[in-house]
Amino acid sequence: MPAKEKYSVSGDRLAERVKELARQGGIRRIRILHEDRPLVDIPVISPTTAAKALAAPVVAAVSELGKLIKECTIEVEKKEPKERKTGKGG
Repeated sequence: MPAKEKYSVSGDRLAERVKELARQGGIRRIRILHEDRPLVDIPVISPTTAAKALAAPVVAAVSELGKLIKECTIEVEKKEPKERKTGKGG
């Protein structure tokens, strides 16, 4: 099961914090919750040029959402670490 972390943020810092988290790498999904209800569910894709272009409308929407709510929770779902293949030498 993927690891999850939660962060409380004010609405005016929401877009900035989402961008920071997305740039970290190793993140599969970002959910924005308000009063424990999901508002936005963002799948995070690799940080390529195309992904950055697609992310601009999402960041704009999150920024506008931040203007409407006072405080919210960001739930981050991290990617599961890949298991190492161990071979038996002989």
